[in-house]
Amino acid sequence: MLRFLNKLEENFISLLMVAAVTIIFVAVCQRYSVSLIADLMSWSRAQGYQELTAQLRSLYRSIISVNMLWAQELCIYLFVWMAKFGAAYGVRLGIHVGVDVLVNAVSPAKKKVLIVISFLAGALFTAIVAWIGFSFVYDISQTGQVSADLEVPTWIVYLAVPVGSILMCFRFLEALVYYLKTGKQIHYTPGEDMLEPAEEGDIA
Repeated sequence: MLRFLNKLEENFISLLMVAAVTIIFVAVCQRYSVSLIADLMSWSRAQGYQELTAQLRSLYRSIISVNMLWAQELCIYLFVWMAKFGAAYGVRLGIHVGVDVLVNAVSPAKKKVLIVISFLAGALFTAIVAWIGFSFVYDISQTGQVSADLEVPTWIVYLAVPVGSILMCFRFLEALVYYLKTGKQIHYTPGEDMLEPAEEGDIA
């Protein structure tokens, strides 16, 4: 079950990233192609190429008729979801930045206590954010608000906060269990296989 969740998490983040990049690429291509065709149309008209001007005008109208105003809003929402799930993925791999000056300065016994406290604090904080997030999502779902361009229910966008926080809370608890079992923290080192720490942290 945990391996399925790991794969689902990775594939979901990858899908969001590919979708955002594709939408941005298409929107930028449309914007610059409209400008380019307008310049070509002006040039062909000045040169007296009436047939080419007519073809370019037809192409211009076809491209400009494609409504891409929603692209920016959708990409923002995709990046919001990507950030929340990416944060949980970061906990899973142990790639979040941490200040360990105090932890490394104390004895091994106290170090273990501080590490456990830090994992529990992370789990508690994300659980609180998830609880507040679900409350907010429920309240906003009762208003019937929709987004400006896509006109999708606003609560779907904000759902990223509680869902991502729950997953992040679970990853903190997963890392805590792994630490209590092995005495090691999941930590990603550049150059290593990024999937290796996740497999080490699997809970049977």
